[in-house]
Amino acid sequence: MQSPVDDYLAISALQHYAYCPRQFALIHIEQAWDENRFTAEGRLLHDRVDQGAAEQRRGLRYERAVSLISQDLRLIGKMDLLEIHIGSNGQPDCYFPVEYKRGKPKLEDWDRIQLCAQALCIEEMRNTKVLEGAIWYWDVRRRQPVEMDQELRIATLTAIEGARAVLQSGRTPPPVNDRRCKACSLVALCRPMTFSTDRTEAYLEQMYAEVESDREVIGP
Repeated sequence: MQSPVDDYLAISALQHYAYCPRQFALIHIEQAWDENRFTAEGRLLHDRVDQGAAEQRRGLRYERAVSLISQDLRLIGKMDLLEIHIGSNGQPDCYFPVEYKRGKPKLEDWDRIQLCAQALCIEEMRNTKVLEGAIWYWDVRRRQPVEMDQELRIATLTAIEGARAVLQSGRTPPPVNDRRCKACSLVALCRPMTFSTDRTEAYLEQMYAEVESDREVIGP
């Protein structure tokens, strides 16, 4: 029997898609995975953070390894840390998500999209509004503040739609063969240099398009 969340998209998968749609497809369609130093360090960092127990001090509650779900967006996952600011009335006054990453802050929205998706889940689950959060980067040992503005929310919703479209198509996009490939754990499986010079896929797509065009002219 199919689970009600079988077709839900993993929040962590959004970072894969934002980073590279081909990497996303290799992992989530072809079920390919190959760990390198970067992914191993990231996994150990998350394990360390998730093991901490919930605690509260001075009007601030820390919840770790928080399970998340959005019925509206069909998202599911887990976040590293949720800071809950408690108001004078003893009730939650502000929710502040924190994601832990190895490496250092990036200009691109790859990591921020994942954090924003977590915020969207929190908003739905706890009937609140998340205005900001942060990403803690191992290399610099400090938090990078993230504002949940309209631009980031649109980018996140776009990534959700794009990732789901790739899954529904069942097709793995072609390689990008750029600077992202150097840090990708799947570069050996992806083989961007090989596929970027291989015109077979483009040829087959062109041939398929021509066949479909001929069918339209001839009719059923």
